[in-house]
Amino acid sequence: MNLPWLVADVGGTNARFGLVTEPGRGPGSVAVLAVADHAGLPEAVAAYLAEHADGARPEAACVAIAGPVEGDRYRLTNAGWAGSVRDLGIPYVELVNDFEALAASLPHLPAAELVGLGGPAPGHGVKVVLGPGTGLGVAGLVPAAEGWIPVPGEGGHVTVPVLDERDHEIVRALRAEGMGHVVAEHLLSGPGLARLHHALALVRGVEAPRLAASDIVARMDDSLCAETVEVFCGMLGTFAGNVALTLGARGGVYLGGGVLPRIVERVRASDFRRRFEAAPTMSGYLAGIATSLIVSPQPALLGAAAWLGQRLSAAPKSTKPSKPSKLEYA
Repeated sequence: MNLPWLVADVGGTNARFGLVTEPGRGPGSVAVLAVADHAGLPEAVAAYLAEHADGARPEAACVAIAGPVEGDRYRLTNAGWAGSVRDLGIPYVELVNDFEALAASLPHLPAAELVGLGGPAPGHGVKVVLGPGTGLGVAGLVPAAEGWIPVPGEGGHVTVPVLDERDHEIVRALRAEGMGHVVAEHLLSGPGLARLHHALALVRGVEAPRLAASDIVARMDDSLCAETVEVFCGMLGTFAGNVALTLGARGGVYLGGGVLPRIVERVRASDFRRRFEAAPTMSGYLAGIATSLIVSPQPALLGAAAWLGQRLSAAPKSTKPSKPSKLEYA
């Protein structure tokens, strides 16, 4: 398939685009467009190609979407864009969930864009990535003969990972306010951080204003905000350990999302790693798994480029670029 290729990472607020102009290289001409400024994905793609890519006409693309993906159809969870990637007018298109693309980036991230959070160096086995942002994303990455296969999931919706009495008090406070079933995403996300702050105020019996996640992480001199971040990191450690055990992630656990890069040192100094290893009968197993925090500026674009290159190299030579591909999933 002729170059260039288009890669995109589309969220509820921003759509990030780039062009792959050399095989095996990361994307260039990266630009970030506001979702609210464009009627839909085709309009945003057209604007990017015209304004940031010198009118390039890509023959292949990989689009990562923060929302449900089914075949060639997508729907953004937190914005109004929905439709089919066939409407882009690009001959060959791969459509993936945003955390599938993030998972696909893991073997390609340079060491300078990872912050170690404990354990040995990452290995070659099954890897997982999880990340608190607008929601709580989870995906796996499995080594295969043809490269790596990303495995999407909805792990953020499992029951909240409580461990100590304070965790239980927080959940009880939320249930008393009408939240019947508290799942991980309710606390381990940007909105979840705000919900956690409110619940801790209830537990401590103190008056506290409702704060957004950005305000909480900016007020570490406030004892309630500092405790909120401490609890957040501890619960995240338990959740990450559960995911690692579920998928047998001997190749490493990676943390992404929009929240954690703002509090890197807080995560490193927190209870995250202790709680990650705190499974009574499997602590030795978990101690042998690396945990890393991703600080790459555009990892999902890198993953989309890697996944597209792998898929195209595996496609039959007779693949015709006359219409968008019928998307396949391993």
